Amino acid sequence: MTMEPEGTHGTTGPHVEVVETEDAVERRAREAYFTASQRQLIWARFKRNRSAMVAATVLVVLILMGVFAPFLSPYNPTVAGRDKDYTNGAPQIPMFCDQNGCSARPFIHGVTRERSIETNFRWVTKVDPDKRAYVEFFVEGWEYNLGPFTFDTHLFGVDEGYVHLFGTDDAGKDIFSRTLHAIYTSLAVGTLGVLISFVLALVIGGVSGYFGGVTDGVIQMVTDAIRTIPIIPLFMAVAAFIPDTWSSETRFFFISIIIGFINWPTLARRVRTHLLVERNQEYVLAAQLQGAGAGHIIRKHLLPSFTSYIIVDLVISFPYIVLSETALSFIGLGLKDPVNSLGVMLQNTTSADVLLNYQWYFIPVLFFIALVMAFVYVGDGLRDAADPYGGSRK
Repeated sequence: MTMEPEGTHGTTGPHVEVVETEDAVERRAREAYFTASQRQLIWARFKRNRSAMVAATVLVVLILMGVFAPFLSPYNPTVAGRDKDYTNGAPQIPMFCDQNGCSARPFIHGVTRERSIETNFRWVTKVDPDKRAYVEFFVEGWEYNLGPFTFDTHLFGVDEGYVHLFGTDDAGKDIFSRTLHAIYTSLAVGTLGVLISFVLALVIGGVSGYFGGVTDGVIQMVTDAIRTIPIIPLFMAVAAFIPDTWSSETRFFFISIIIGFINWPTLARRVRTHLLVERNQEYVLAAQLQGAGAGHIIRKHLLPSFTSYIIVDLVISFPYIVLSETALSFIGLGLKDPVNSLGVMLQNTTSADVLLNYQWYFIPVLFFIALVMAFVYVGDGLRDAADPYGGSRK
């Protein structure tokens, strides 16, 4: 027979709420900090950098805009989708109200083309406020590919005619659609260039730093020679070499490869410096005593020891590769029409006529600046966060 404590017969004891003291909370925070992985520490410190977080948000938005550019674009960005009745047309902003009243659906005004005495009987496009074209969503249009699938649905359009949020160029091509595709092209060139430089830097820098001695000396001579090559004369020679019969896709990959081949030395020097220090550590000696080869030690032990720093270097180098493509395309040595890239679109802003009369040509410049600045701020934030034990912990 068991005896129940007095006061508990047939009832349950009162619920006792345990409240942690401030010292306990602080102790748990310290334990979490010192037991966290390197990735967790980097992410925690990166999140405290507000400018880097804002830049990361902008960067993600721009990347998504580039990836889903065909879906977001109402029209084909090439000549095939041009609006011949609205060349050099100003941006059309959807509205809900005008002089004829208001509407629950957004709309734009229609346009008409006529010859004007004031322009020596040249064709002039004028806005007709009595015509309305209503904006529609998820409309069918030109076909495009996303991965292995083919679609013809676009985010928006109008029930009659065209809508040009950023206006049109001198050929009637939609600048909004061209801008989105240009973002994708510039990101694709940058990604391919970064991957090429990344692989070369790891291989060459790893071999140079691990073996040292004569091997390191020879490799560093080659690295320094490549770093001294002037970029503009090199690409002028490359542009003269590229046949005019090459397709835009072939030119795209060729330019990406060239940019990747001339941007690896900086990262390779950093990999070499790190391996020169780490190759004498005890865990490397243990792997050597176990019979591991040089390639296995570099790949499985040395490079993973500073993976976070390599990722930071890649992010930081990304905007410079995008700048290289843009600058080369801008001066006519890189990509050319019909490819849509930010550098190709910037070529259209060089004339005084555009500066005085067609200011909407500069809208892609704003996206180019936002893309580069986003990469710069994200890279700076990652660089600061990659040293999670440096500085004071907030």
